[in-house]
Amino acid sequence: MTRSERPYKRGPRTARATSASQPKGSRGGRPATPPPPREFTPPETVTPALPPVASFEDLDMPAALVKTLAEQGVTEPFPIQAATLPNSLAGRDVLGRGRTGSGKTLAFGLAVLARTAGRRAEPTAPLALVLVPTRELAQQVTDALTPYAAALRLRITTVVGGMSITRQASALRRGAEVLIATPGRLDDLIGRGDCRLDQVAVTVLDEADQMADMGFLPQVTKLLKQVEEGGQRLLFSATLDQNIDRLVRMFLHDPVVHSVDPSAGAVTTMEHHVLYVLDETDKKAVTTRIAARDGRTILFLDTKRSVDRLVKRLLAQGVRASGLHGGRSQPQRNRTLDQFKSGQVTALVATNVAARGIHVDDLDLVVNVDPPVDHKDYLHRGGRTARAGESGSVVTLVLPEQKRDMGKLMSNAGIRPRTAQIKSSDEELVRLTGAKEPSGVPVVIETPQPVQQPGTGSGRRRRRPSSTSASGGTGRGTATGSGSGTSKGRASGTGRASGTASGRAAGTGSRTASGTGGTGSRTGASRGAGGGRSRGGATRSRAARQPRSTDG
Repeated sequence: MTRSERPYKRGPRTARATSASQPKGSRGGRPATPPPPREFTPPETVTPALPPVASFEDLDMPAALVKTLAEQGVTEPFPIQAATLPNSLAGRDVLGRGRTGSGKTLAFGLAVLARTAGRRAEPTAPLALVLVPTRELAQQVTDALTPYAAALRLRITTVVGGMSITRQASALRRGAEVLIATPGRLDDLIGRGDCRLDQVAVTVLDEADQMADMGFLPQVTKLLKQVEEGGQRLLFSATLDQNIDRLVRMFLHDPVVHSVDPSAGAVTTMEHHVLYVLDETDKKAVTTRIAARDGRTILFLDTKRSVDRLVKRLLAQGVRASGLHGGRSQPQRNRTLDQFKSGQVTALVATNVAARGIHVDDLDLVVNVDPPVDHKDYLHRGGRTARAGESGSVVTLVLPEQKRDMGKLMSNAGIRPRTAQIKSSDEELVRLTGAKEPSGVPVVIETPQPVQQPGTGSGRRRRRPSSTSASGGTGRGTATGSGSGTSKGRASGTGRASGTASGRAAGTGSRTASGTGGTGSRTGASRGAGGGRSRGGATRSRAARQPRSTDG
């Protein structure tokens, strides 16, 4: 990516060379702290917007959608839904801003489904497109819209990185009316000829500012130029700044603008606490006690390595913890989230991968073990709690050298937190977070392994040896066994029970063969049933150095 293609993030750099160029009060030749991103100035709306509605029955939606909303327990629209749906259902372009957890997904999702209902997509040519910045957000949008799409007999396909591109291409060839995608993977599929966007009549950009921050702006621009000309565009985000100004000017025509919450406004049901800790040692102790509390907790850190270290420490102390970061495969990340939602894991330790696109019921505490870099990260991390009218708290642990920067971040976010000087043994920590001493008994979180297809062996099927004696595991797994046989130059028993289990087993076994060739021993992984082949390292005595049977 060239410098000219990089998305705008901050103001111009402050000169470092001379102190004369630095603002008053800067010390040690350090550059001045960059100003917060400037607020986005919404475009003027020429055509007046339709007024908000009081209930879903007042909207021009298919009856099946209204019925499904009632079945899902969604009885009244949230403010952003009430304000935007009348216009999006009428085909208007919409620019919407609402805090995380305010109902944005259904605000655009219901409009996409209602306007696509009754149509059938051709292979590889979706009719509606939802672009999101992360895999987790893609999965959340898919989960939220699936019951409503099923009511209208619409097919949804999700394409994200980290999953099989072949399977995603196959799903597109079968046909999907609604496509939910991350920009990079969708661009790959288009390049392979597995997808085209010329039939897309409704396009949604969800969390558009994060896509710009992550450097997706060139890809997003490229994709939007391929959709149906004159189609409807809906842009939603929890925060809007000048990063997305270019997208609005290029692709939204006379949009209806709805800003339900100010970009940096605090949620009234959310409490913010900044806890000052003495040093790294006490910070670790405070973190462990908070993680051991009753109930679900998300703890945010800056790096993958620090996430893994904290998870290891918490498990050793008896806290049911698991990690979530970009170094994990998508199936691993999905399993971790499922464990957290089910309660098998109570402390989710994560990087900013989990800051957007994750919804967990009854999550009432978010802990910034490492303070975020900017106010947008803070707002999105905190947005994992106090969702949909529920209450919650955000706690940030701050070292002495971080105090000044944290004060500026809170100012930029428009938040006035409660502050306290805390030690790990203080009762105030218990009162604010429910912290308690961990059990100290190490725990192990069982992680399901990917299902492997049973091995089919190689070579032709052979008769079972005349005499077999083996002990060990059966089927797939690890086995240790021994066997004896009477066939010339051939040994039976392959480290698996009765020597007949099919599949694959890794193990150590010894073989004894009578007849020409004497005795020998082998160590390796045996596969197949009877006629399978052997892999691995083998050690044999000198007396046994002769051609081996293919029955290994």
